[in-house]
Amino acid sequence: MNNFTYYTPTKVFFGRDEERRVGDIVKSYGATKALVLYGGGSVKRSGLLDRVEQALTDAGVSYVAFGGVHPNPLLSHTHEAIALAKQESIDFILAVGGGSVIDEAKAVGMGYYYDGDVWDFYLRRAVPERVVPLGCILTIAAAGSETSWASVITNEKGWYKIGYQNDILRPIFAIMNPELLYTLPPYQMACGNVDMIMHVLERFFNPNAEDDLTDSMAAALIRNVIKNARIVKENPKDYNANFEIMWAGSLAHNGLFDGGNGRGDWGTHHIEMEVSGLFDVAHGAGLAAIWPSWARYVLHKDVGRFAKLARLVFDVQTEDEEAAALEGIAKMEAFFKEIDMPTSLTELGIQPTEEQYWDMAKKCTKRDMVKEGCFGQLASADIYKIYKMAE
Repeated sequence: MNNFTYYTPTKVFFGRDEERRVGDIVKSYGATKALVLYGGGSVKRSGLLDRVEQALTDAGVSYVAFGGVHPNPLLSHTHEAIALAKQESIDFILAVGGGSVIDEAKAVGMGYYYDGDVWDFYLRRAVPERVVPLGCILTIAAAGSETSWASVITNEKGWYKIGYQNDILRPIFAIMNPELLYTLPPYQMACGNVDMIMHVLERFFNPNAEDDLTDSMAAALIRNVIKNARIVKENPKDYNANFEIMWAGSLAHNGLFDGGNGRGDWGTHHIEMEVSGLFDVAHGAGLAAIWPSWARYVLHKDVGRFAKLARLVFDVQTEDEEAAALEGIAKMEAFFKEIDMPTSLTELGIQPTEEQYWDMAKKCTKRDMVKEGCFGQLASADIYKIYKMAE
């Protein structure tokens, strides 16, 4: 069992109409002027942005709104948001959107007090000493960024998609109303379901995993997401199912499932991030396309671990360990297909060249300076083979 620190300071306001309280909530943290950051036009079309702006006005909190955050948030847009935040002398950031908006908001919060390029933090050339307080209103259940310590940004110069983790990035509050998920396109909802499952699976696969309590909780969350993903596919406005999914997304990535097992592998995430960084595909869909091939490639690192997953999540009864493990992988793959997610790069709609395969594999391992994943321990040649398996 590994020693661990569990820290989750984000205050959650969960349920119907909670976003209408946002003005008073922001004011309670001493804010006088907020940067309201959002993505595309959906928050406008749904009326959510109007409700947020009215709530801030009623509470006496001034604000400046800035939209256009990309689904894979871009460094260039982050630079624009930082410049606007400094120009307007804001003292609070309110992210209205999904993980991409919240991730960029975290970057803006770091960059506000930093004289250099915010990209320095992602390259580990600097450590933030101070950030602008961040609150968020979640509109997509997926990334878990609303309670996590992580931010992922894509630099268009070279198409590097890199994450940075620091507890200073955790939002001080998150407002979550399951009704805000009702208008999500089914594809986007399914991508979110995959992402949250993968956040748990990444932690499940650890070479030193011995924490049965954490394993059992992890399996329960995955079973819950599978069950409710099927419900919302048939009835997108089922409140209880959306409630379960939205809460699962936050719990999946706030550190709860690190437990005594440690922080996990993260190989599938990093292998996929090269794909979505280069081809701008939806992150959850990319994970669904990569994970089955990753799982089959690393299976013999610990067959028993895969067999345990199969038995806990899918109630696989097969006694033979390897047969059970393969059955579990096949059942997870079948679920991805059931919710209309791709399970190959071809289904994802991309056809990388040999040069692109090797470039992604090399970038993933920093030109073979490091091994990818503590469970998989993959070199660039291994990652290349996984990409080819996933074609």
